[in-house]
Amino acid sequence: MSKQKLPEWFRGQLYTTGDTVTNPFSGESYKLTAEELSMYDFIMGSQMVIEMRGGPFSRASFEVQKDMAKALDWFRHNNAKAYMVLLD
Repeated sequence: MSKQKLPEWFRGQLYTTGDTVTNPFSGESYKLTAEELSMYDFIMGSQMVIEMRGGPFSRASFEVQKDMAKALDWFRHNNAKAYMVLLD
């Protein structure tokens, strides 16, 4: 397991192994650690919840948006290259 640590606020699924993720828009792929994959899936799930709750301007999605912003910051700080390929 890598030395990265997920923050205490993280309440998503914690994977034990990493995997390769492909950006559906660019087709570029990046190998992620277990922690990075856990956070990546948390971000993708947050996007889905935000849309289901009325989009980014909906009050119903405000808390999810705050957690997603923290997750994006964590990802950018821990693996900027993967962030640029997969999330930017």
